Amino acid sequence: MRDFECKAILFDLDGVLVDSTRSVDRFWRLWAKDNGLDPDMAVDVAHGRRTIETLRILVPHLDAETEAVRMEKLEAHSTAGVTVMPGAADLVNSLPRDRWCVVTSGTRYLATRRLVAGHLPVPDILVTADDVKAGKPHPEPYLKGAQLLGVDRDKCLVIEDAPAGIQAAHAAGMKVIGLASTYGREELSKADAIISTLADLKVRVDDENIRITLPKNVSS
Repeated sequence: MRDFECKAILFDLDGVLVDSTRSVDRFWRLWAKDNGLDPDMAVDVAHGRRTIETLRILVPHLDAETEAVRMEKLEAHSTAGVTVMPGAADLVNSLPRDRWCVVTSGTRYLATRRLVAGHLPVPDILVTADDVKAGKPHPEPYLKGAQLLGVDRDKCLVIEDAPAGIQAAHAAGMKVIGLASTYGREELSKADAIISTLADLKVRVDDENIRITLPKNVSS
Protein backbone atom coordinates (compact mmCIF):
# COMPACT_ATOMS: atom_id res chain seq x y z
CA MET A 1 0.00 0.00 0.00
CA ARG A 2 1.00 3.64 -0.53
CA ASP A 3 -0.46 6.54 1.43
CA PHE A 4 -1.02 10.17 0.53
CA GLU A 5 -1.84 12.61 3.30
CA CYS A 6 -3.47 15.96 2.59
CA LYS A 7 -5.92 18.49 4.00
CA ALA A 8 -8.03 18.82 0.85
CA ILE A 9 -8.63 17.08 -2.48
CA LEU A 10 -9.00 19.02 -5.73
CA PHE A 11 -10.76 17.06 -8.46
CA ASP A 12 -10.72 17.60 -12.17
CA LEU A 13 -14.23 17.02 -13.52
CA ASP A 14 -14.36 15.38 -16.96
CA GLY A 15 -12.78 11.94 -16.92
CA VAL A 16 -12.45 12.02 -13.12
CA LEU A 17 -15.87 12.59 -11.55
CA VAL A 18 -18.00 12.33 -14.67
CA ASP A 19 -17.48 10.36 -17.86
CA SER A 20 -18.18 12.89 -20.59
CA THR A 21 -15.76 11.35 -23.09
CA ARG A 22 -18.43 10.43 -25.63
CA SER A 23 -20.09 13.82 -25.33
CA VAL A 24 -16.81 15.76 -25.64
CA ASP A 25 -15.55 13.53 -28.43
CA ARG A 26 -18.77 13.87 -30.43
CA PHE A 27 -18.93 17.64 -29.96
CA TRP A 28 -15.34 18.42 -30.97
CA ARG A 29 -15.34 16.00 -33.92
CA LEU A 30 -18.42 17.64 -35.38
CA TRP A 31 -16.91 21.08 -34.81
CA ALA A 32 -13.60 20.02 -36.42
CA LYS A 33 -15.34 18.66 -39.52
CA ASP A 34 -17.35 21.88 -39.86
CA ASN A 35 -14.10 23.86 -39.73
CA GLY A 36 -12.04 21.65 -42.02
CA LEU A 37 -9.77 20.32 -39.26
CA ASP A 38 -8.53 16.86 -38.31
CA PRO A 39 -11.08 15.55 -35.76
CA ASP A 40 -8.50 13.37 -33.95
CA MET A 41 -6.19 16.35 -33.49
CA ALA A 42 -9.03 18.56 -32.27
CA VAL A 43 -10.14 16.04 -29.65
CA ASP A 44 -6.57 15.53 -28.41
CA VAL A 45 -5.94 19.27 -28.05
CA ALA A 46 -9.30 19.90 -26.36
CA HIS A 47 -8.92 17.38 -23.52
CA GLY A 48 -7.90 19.14 -20.31
CA ARG A 49 -7.90 22.65 -21.80
CA ARG A 50 -10.33 25.56 -21.68
CA THR A 51 -12.30 26.00 -24.89
CA ILE A 52 -10.80 29.44 -25.48
CA GLU A 53 -7.23 28.06 -25.33
CA THR A 54 -8.13 25.12 -27.56
CA LEU A 55 -9.50 27.56 -30.13
CA ARG A 56 -6.39 29.75 -29.95
CA ILE A 57 -4.30 26.68 -30.80
CA LEU A 58 -6.54 25.22 -33.52
CA VAL A 59 -8.03 28.30 -35.18
CA PRO A 60 -5.88 31.32 -34.31
CA HIS A 61 -7.55 33.36 -37.06
CA LEU A 62 -10.95 33.29 -35.30
CA ASP A 63 -12.17 35.54 -32.49
CA ALA A 64 -11.56 32.97 -29.75
CA GLU A 65 -13.57 34.76 -27.05
CA THR A 66 -16.73 35.08 -29.15
CA GLU A 67 -16.47 31.55 -30.54
CA ALA A 68 -15.79 30.07 -27.10
CA VAL A 69 -18.95 31.59 -25.62
CA ARG A 70 -21.02 30.21 -28.48
CA MET A 71 -19.47 26.73 -28.27
CA GLU A 72 -19.71 26.44 -24.48
CA LYS A 73 -23.44 27.12 -24.62
CA LEU A 74 -23.91 24.44 -27.27
CA GLU A 75 -21.73 21.94 -25.39
CA ALA A 76 -23.55 22.54 -22.10
CA HIS A 77 -26.76 21.29 -23.67
CA SER A 78 -25.06 18.19 -25.09
CA THR A 79 -25.11 16.00 -21.97
CA ALA A 80 -26.29 12.80 -23.67
CA GLY A 81 -24.05 9.96 -22.52
CA VAL A 82 -22.63 11.81 -19.49
CA THR A 83 -22.40 9.37 -16.57
CA VAL A 84 -20.78 9.25 -13.15
CA MET A 85 -17.32 7.69 -12.96
CA PRO A 86 -17.04 4.47 -10.89
CA GLY A 87 -16.34 5.27 -7.26
CA ALA A 88 -16.85 9.03 -7.68
CA ALA A 89 -20.10 9.37 -5.74
CA ASP A 90 -18.86 7.35 -2.76
CA LEU A 91 -15.59 9.28 -2.69
CA VAL A 92 -16.98 12.83 -2.73
CA ASN A 93 -19.78 11.93 -0.33
CA SER A 94 -17.18 10.63 2.14
CA LEU A 95 -15.47 14.03 2.28
CA PRO A 96 -16.56 17.10 4.27
CA ARG A 97 -17.79 19.78 1.87
CA ASP A 98 -15.07 22.20 2.97
CA ARG A 99 -12.31 19.69 2.21
CA TRP A 100 -12.80 19.24 -1.54
CA CYS A 101 -13.50 21.19 -4.69
CA VAL A 102 -13.70 20.80 -8.46
CA VAL A 103 -11.22 22.51 -10.78
CA THR A 104 -12.31 22.23 -14.40
CA SER A 105 -11.47 23.72 -17.78
CA GLY A 106 -15.17 24.10 -18.63
CA THR A 107 -17.42 27.03 -17.78
CA ARG A 108 -19.46 27.10 -14.58
CA TYR A 109 -22.66 26.45 -16.51
CA LEU A 110 -21.16 23.48 -18.36
CA ALA A 111 -19.62 22.01 -15.20
CA THR A 112 -22.84 22.34 -13.23
CA ARG A 113 -24.84 20.70 -16.02
CA ARG A 114 -22.45 17.74 -16.09
CA LEU A 115 -22.41 17.30 -12.31
CA VAL A 116 -26.21 17.28 -12.28
CA ALA A 117 -26.28 14.85 -15.23
CA GLY A 118 -23.98 12.55 -13.24
CA HIS A 119 -26.16 12.90 -10.10
CA LEU A 120 -23.21 14.29 -8.13
CA PRO A 121 -23.31 17.13 -5.59
CA VAL A 122 -22.29 20.54 -6.86
CA PRO A 123 -19.39 21.50 -4.57
CA ASP A 124 -19.31 24.67 -2.53
CA ILE A 125 -16.11 25.60 -4.38
CA LEU A 126 -16.07 25.19 -8.14
CA VAL A 127 -13.17 26.71 -10.09
CA THR A 128 -14.01 27.03 -13.78
CA ALA A 129 -12.85 28.69 -16.97
CA ASP A 130 -14.83 31.74 -15.88
CA ASP A 131 -12.67 32.21 -12.78
CA VAL A 132 -9.13 32.29 -14.17
CA LYS A 133 -7.11 34.19 -16.73
CA ALA A 134 -4.94 31.20 -17.69
CA GLY A 135 -6.18 27.62 -17.87
CA LYS A 136 -4.38 24.30 -17.48
CA PRO A 137 -1.48 23.52 -17.95
CA HIS A 138 -0.94 26.87 -16.17
CA PRO A 139 -1.06 26.45 -12.36
CA GLU A 140 -3.57 29.26 -11.82
CA PRO A 141 -6.72 27.06 -11.66
CA TYR A 142 -5.31 24.80 -8.93
CA LEU A 143 -3.79 27.70 -7.01
CA LYS A 144 -7.21 29.35 -7.09
CA GLY A 145 -8.81 26.18 -5.73
CA ALA A 146 -6.34 26.00 -2.84
CA GLN A 147 -6.89 29.68 -2.06
CA LEU A 148 -10.67 29.32 -1.95
CA LEU A 149 -10.40 26.22 0.24
CA GLY A 150 -8.05 28.07 2.56
CA VAL A 151 -5.48 25.27 2.35
CA ASP A 152 -1.74 25.60 1.69
CA ARG A 153 -0.83 24.35 -1.77
CA ASP A 154 1.53 21.67 -0.45
CA LYS A 155 -1.33 20.25 1.65
CA CYS A 156 -3.54 19.74 -1.41
CA LEU A 157 -3.88 16.54 -3.44
CA VAL A 158 -5.11 16.64 -7.04
CA ILE A 159 -6.84 13.86 -8.97
CA GLU A 160 -6.47 14.30 -12.74
CA ASP A 161 -6.95 12.35 -15.96
CA ALA A 162 -5.05 14.56 -18.42
CA PRO A 163 -1.36 15.46 -18.91
CA ALA A 164 -2.22 19.18 -19.02
CA GLY A 165 -3.90 18.91 -15.62
CA ILE A 166 -1.00 16.96 -14.11
CA GLN A 167 1.39 19.63 -15.35
CA ALA A 168 -0.81 22.36 -13.86
CA ALA A 169 -1.02 20.65 -10.47
CA HIS A 170 2.73 20.05 -10.25
CA ALA A 171 3.42 23.64 -11.29
CA ALA A 172 1.16 24.66 -8.39
CA GLY A 173 3.29 22.59 -5.99
CA MET A 174 0.73 19.81 -5.45
CA LYS A 175 0.89 16.01 -5.54
CA VAL A 176 -1.19 14.35 -8.25
CA ILE A 177 -2.91 10.99 -8.59
CA GLY A 178 -3.50 10.21 -12.25
CA LEU A 179 -6.69 8.39 -13.25
CA ALA A 180 -6.21 6.26 -16.39
CA SER A 181 -9.59 6.93 -17.94
CA THR A 182 -9.13 9.33 -20.86
CA TYR A 183 -5.41 8.70 -21.35
CA GLY A 184 -3.20 5.64 -20.95
CA ARG A 185 -0.74 5.15 -18.13
CA GLU A 186 2.26 6.08 -20.26
CA GLU A 187 0.76 9.49 -21.00
CA LEU A 188 0.10 10.02 -17.28
CA SER A 189 3.61 8.95 -16.26
CA LYS A 190 4.43 12.30 -14.62
CA ALA A 191 1.72 11.78 -11.98
CA ASP A 192 2.87 10.77 -8.49
CA ALA A 193 0.71 7.65 -8.74
CA ILE A 194 -1.69 6.19 -11.31
CA ILE A 195 -4.93 4.32 -10.63
CA SER A 196 -7.51 2.64 -12.83
CA THR A 197 -10.61 3.72 -10.91
CA LEU A 198 -11.53 5.95 -7.99
CA ALA A 199 -12.89 2.83 -6.33
CA ASP A 200 -9.21 1.83 -5.80
CA LEU A 201 -8.84 4.61 -3.22
CA LYS A 202 -9.40 4.01 0.49
CA VAL A 203 -10.11 7.25 2.34
CA ARG A 204 -9.90 8.08 6.04
CA VAL A 205 -10.82 11.56 7.27
CA ASP A 206 -10.05 13.03 10.67
CA ASP A 207 -10.15 16.55 12.10
CA GLU A 208 -6.79 17.47 10.60
CA ASN A 209 -6.05 15.32 7.57
CA ILE A 210 -7.34 13.13 4.78
CA ARG A 211 -5.39 9.92 4.30
CA ILE A 212 -5.62 8.22 0.90
CA THR A 213 -4.43 4.63 0.68
CA LEU A 214 -3.68 3.09 -2.72
CA PRO A 215 -3.49 -0.63 -3.50
CA LYS A 216 -0.13 -2.39 -3.80
CA ASN A 217 -0.31 -2.78 -7.57
CA VAL A 218 -0.72 0.94 -8.26
CA SER A 219 1.76 2.62 -10.62
CA SER A 220 3.99 5.37 -9.26
